Amino acid sequence: TASGISRDFAETLMKARLGDSDAQVAVGDMYMDGKGVIQNYQAAMDWYLKAAEQKNPASLCNIGYLHEQGLGVTQNYSTAMKWYFMAAEQGRSAAQHNIGLFYRLGQGVPQDYSKAMEWYLKAADQGNAGAQQSIGLLYQDGLGVLQDYTKAMEWYLKAADQGDAPAQCNIGTMYDLGQGVPRDDAQAVDWYRKAAEKGLAAAQHNLGILYNVGQGVPKDQAKAMGWYKKAADQGHEMAKSAVDILEREGKRKKGLLRRIFS
Repeated sequence: TASGISRDFAETLMKARLGDSDAQVAVGDMYMDGKGVIQNYQAAMDWYLKAAEQKNPASLCNIGYLHEQGLGVTQNYSTAMKWYFMAAEQGRSAAQHNIGLFYRLGQGVPQDYSKAMEWYLKAADQGNAGAQQSIGLLYQDGLGVLQDYTKAMEWYLKAADQGDAPAQCNIGTMYDLGQGVPRDDAQAVDWYRKAAEKGLAAAQHNLGILYNVGQGVPKDQAKAMGWYKKAADQGHEMAKSAVDILEREGKRKKGLLRRIFS
């Protein structure tokens, strides 16, 4: 419509105004993502708070997220944690996973890997792919648990089966380095590609490396450059350096050819 508001938004807004808490969350989400309406974090927060009055678990989790990221409010990890706890008590797996992440990173709480694991497991038991990936990471790095590549791989595969890109990338790394599995360059390429095609910068960078050196794929600097650039465009620092190096090499080779044929 001329006002920049979609019909979908207008219909959802009507339900939200009638007190439907799921519709209130949906309106909040639309403001959050700028879908069907102009992006407005403060308006998103207002609608999430309305739904939170009815203890809607999704709204409680989303309010936590706005406080965590400092969107429409001053960033505050402790406040975020309070909202995540309320959502987690109602079984919201995303909130349980986020609490685990806060314990792992020591954000708003003292760092505690065993508490991180405890919360990850609550979310993972509900099939939360992000939490399954996070458990894999604790096992891969031996944080709060004995390092166990086999267990790491098991958890990564659960998450990867659900299309989780970080898990797919980490499986690629394990094949790349031979952690808990025999080294397998072709498998590393396959897993990196899955994650890279979903837009994960780390996987795009790793795939670029394999094309650049011809590991698991025929050496192809043009393809290497393509993947490096995708990662660099997302701000991946190592990929930016790789692009610079390849560009300098390309110029140097052109210069040599000019001298040879001049």
